[in-house]
Amino acid sequence: MRRRNFLKTAGVAGAIPFCGAPVGQMGMPLKTPPLTTQEQDAIATALGRKGTYNEAQSTYSVPLPRNDLTVTVKNNPVPIPFGFGGWVAFKKTLDGKQTVMMSDTVLLEAEVNPLIDATHAAGLEVGAIHNHFFYEQPRIFYMHLHGMGDTAALAEKYAKAIRNTKLFPANQASGGATAGAPASTGSDLFDLAALDGVVKYKGVVNGPTYKYTVGRDDVQIVAMGAEMTAAIGLNSWASFAGKQSDAHIAGDIAMLDGEVNNVVKALRQHNLEIVALHHHMLGEQPRTIFLHYYGRGPATDLAKGFRAALDQLGKGKTSGMQH
Repeated sequence: MRRRNFLKTAGVAGAIPFCGAPVGQMGMPLKTPPLTTQEQDAIATALGRKGTYNEAQSTYSVPLPRNDLTVTVKNNPVPIPFGFGGWVAFKKTLDGKQTVMMSDTVLLEAEVNPLIDATHAAGLEVGAIHNHFFYEQPRIFYMHLHGMGDTAALAEKYAKAIRNTKLFPANQASGGATAGAPASTGSDLFDLAALDGVVKYKGVVNGPTYKYTVGRDDVQIVAMGAEMTAAIGLNSWASFAGKQSDAHIAGDIAMLDGEVNNVVKALRQHNLEIVALHHHMLGEQPRTIFLHYYGRGPATDLAKGFRAALDQLGKGKTSGMQH
């Protein structure tokens, strides 16, 4: 379905109004219908990789890490889970009539325009192209793709778009650049309890990294008629690599427009570098801005900067669908 129809679908029959939370005919907030087991299997079959279904958010996601890459930031090696893993996620629109797909793809410079062409040829759309880092080698860009339609057909379109890239699971060599990596995990490298105490959330260990993912439960954001939640990319995150005494942090903060400069100030006050400020979606209501940051130092100090940024969310003057 083309872009010109996305917002038309989102507002059909008054089911998804652009101010106030989406409500059904009885005035109750709409809840995303689940993806069926058959729909989940269709996605896994199209991509050749089984994903994970988040039942609470009715979202099926498949990780697409670039394990073929070896990346440095400021000449320091960093692991792929630190911030070089793409993904694709699927969920139903609030009215249950269609499925929405969102994806973030990790690309080398030379891969960007071929994927644009393949995306359009497959009947999908590009939502954003941008950096997440400074000083990384090789230079890497992130391209957001989206589409909507029947679940199985949408998964096939996405598979067609990425089939000739290193994103496609079958094109990733087993182990990739992570083969032979040290066995130490985030649990060995970091004081998880200390970090959790600062951030006030629990993270997830992924190889040698430790990552927090925090949704925006204070606001309902709708794009293409679907509710955007943490599992489909509407989240703030912080990833730690290195070790407790000498860590890297990279992450993203999901903000409404009135929150942007307060978040920037909070991060800079904690000596974290702002590396990007941009959108990830098109036509979402209310408008959502994403800020990427990076820092180096003791892990606890870095965690304080992330927490300070989270503390600014919900404080800015905004308009839109808050509840």
